[in-house]
Amino acid sequence: MRMLYLLFLICTSSDLIACDLDKCISVEVPHIENSNDTLNTDSMKLKITVGETVLTATMYDNPTTGDFISLLPLTLTLKDFNSTEKISDLPEKLSVKDAPASYRPLVGDITLYAPWGNLALFYKDFGYSNGLILLGKIDSGMEAFKVSGTVNVKIEVIVQNTQ
Repeated sequence: MRMLYLLFLICTSSDLIACDLDKCISVEVPHIENSNDTLNTDSMKLKITVGETVLTATMYDNPTTGDFISLLPLTLTLKDFNSTEKISDLPEKLSVKDAPASYRPLVGDITLYAPWGNLALFYKDFGYSNGLILLGKIDSGMEAFKVSGTVNVKIEVIVQNTQ
């Protein structure tokens, strides 16, 4: 029975320390909270240009990300929203097939807010949000988004050498 309880706790927490009498274990649950998302570092890298700054992002392998990648390259104007994220409308609706009902974004997450159909890049952590779908994660350089007002970006796929 203790093992079932421990398993339940692991499945419902992002960070957990569980103690059993004289021993404690620390369990780290990965940030990818979508069971259908997997990290694909071979072919799903993006280049995001913000003014003179060039960032990279690693995208997750799911139907929504696939639809987003098919729209690239894109030039977007990202508006500040809630002093937490930069958002922009997309030219087409993306698939929400197999998407979770909600998601808890962290700094650097690239997401789709399905009810509005907009792209959202988080520069601050936020709480669980219904309709939010994880697409990928900016590898570094989130400072480029921590500015007031709008930010113009160009997003394109980085073509990988297959040699």
